[in-house]
Amino acid sequence: MKTIDELLTEGVAGKRVFVRADLNVPLDGGTITDDGRIRAVLPTVKALADAGAKVVVASHLGRPKGAPDPAFSLAPAAARMGELLGTDVAFATDTVGDSARSTVAGLADGQVAVIENLRFNAGETAKDDAERGAFADRLAELADVYVGDGFGAVHRRHASVFDLPARLPHAAGHLIATEVGVLKKLTEDVKRPYVVALGGSKVSDKLAVIDQLLGKADRLLIGGGMVFTFLKAKGYEVGASLLQEDQIPVVQEYIERAEKSGVELVLPVDVVTSTEFPDLKTKAPGHPHTVAADAIPADQLGLDIGPETRKLYASKLADAATVFWNGPMGVFEHPDYAEGTKAVAQALLDSPAFTVVGGGDSAAAVRLLGFDENAFGHISTGGGASLEYLEGKTLPGLAALED
Repeated sequence: MKTIDELLTEGVAGKRVFVRADLNVPLDGGTITDDGRIRAVLPTVKALADAGAKVVVASHLGRPKGAPDPAFSLAPAAARMGELLGTDVAFATDTVGDSARSTVAGLADGQVAVIENLRFNAGETAKDDAERGAFADRLAELADVYVGDGFGAVHRRHASVFDLPARLPHAAGHLIATEVGVLKKLTEDVKRPYVVALGGSKVSDKLAVIDQLLGKADRLLIGGGMVFTFLKAKGYEVGASLLQEDQIPVVQEYIERAEKSGVELVLPVDVVTSTEFPDLKTKAPGHPHTVAADAIPADQLGLDIGPETRKLYASKLADAATVFWNGPMGVFEHPDYAEGTKAVAQALLDSPAFTVVGGGDSAAAVRLLGFDENAFGHISTGGGASLEYLEGKTLPGLAALED
C-alpha cells in the first residue's frame, strides 16, 4: 500500500488531490457536537496543502436517501475544518455538478475545498456496479490523484471508497496508515495478556468479532446492553433489560467455547437498573438502583454495570499488555449511568498496556466524559471498520488502496 509520504516525495504541487475523509460528525441542528473525525484527517489535508496540492475533501454524513437533504449538509464540517486549519476552506454545494466543478477549478495551489455530502448522489452507495462506477467516473474528473483517509468508511463498498481509487493514482493518508498499523498490533504478534472489553447495545453486532477473539484474546469483559443476552444465556432473569432472545443459543455456545479454550469470559456481578430509560435530552435525574446480576427485578431494566463490577473489570485490566475496548458499558450519555464506562476508561489510563479505543460510541464517551484523548494508546475513528478488521474480513477501501 503506497503511503502519503511516498506521494509527497514524488511531488503533488499543482495537482488536484481528492481526499476521501470521514467527516461524519454528530450534529445538533447545524452545530457539531464532536469534531474528532475532522481533527483526525487534518494531518493529511495540511501535509498536502503545504506541499502545494489543490486539496478536494469529500465525505458522507448520515444516511440521506441518495438526494440532497439540508439536515445532512457538510457545510458545518467545512466551516469547522477552516477554523482548525486557520484558513478559508471553499465549499461546493453539490458533489459532481456545476458548483463542485467551479469550486475545484478555482483552487490555487495549497488551497482546500470540501464538496457536498457524497450520499446526496445515489451512485455513492448503489449496489449496482455500473451505477457506482458512473458516479466514480464523475468524481474522477475532479482530481488527478486519490488519497484514502476515511477509515470509518473503508468497510463500505462505496463509489468514493472502492471504485474511485481504481480510476486514479492512489495512496493511503496518514490516518489510514496509523489505523492499520494499530490494528496489526491487535492481530499480529500481540503482546499478552490481551484483554478485550466489549459493550454496546446489541450482541448481534459483536458476534463475529467475539467468534474471532475466542481464539485470540486471553480475557473478554462484557458490558452494555448486549450483556443481558449473556446473563440470560447463563440462566439469569434480566427483567425488562434489552434482550436478543434469538441470539441466546449462539451466546451459550460462545460461553462453552470460552471455557474449553481457556479464554476468561467475565460478566457483571452487579448492575445499575431503573424502571424506565433515562431522558438523554434533559438529563433529568433517573431512579438508579444497584442489584445483583442474577437478581434483576421483573420491572427493572439494566442501564450500567454496578460498582462491584467496575472494581472487577478494573482488576482484570490492570495486568494487561494489550487492551482493545469497543462499546460503552452503559448509557454513558446520562450521568446516572455513566460510571461503568468511566471506570473502564480510567482503568485503561491506569494500565501500562497498549490501549486501543475502538471508535464509535467508545470514542464519543471518552470525549464526553472529559478524558484526555492523548493519554490512550490510540482512539480509532472507525468502530465498524475496526471490528470488521478484527473479524478477519477484507475491507474494500483498504483493498482498493493496495498497489
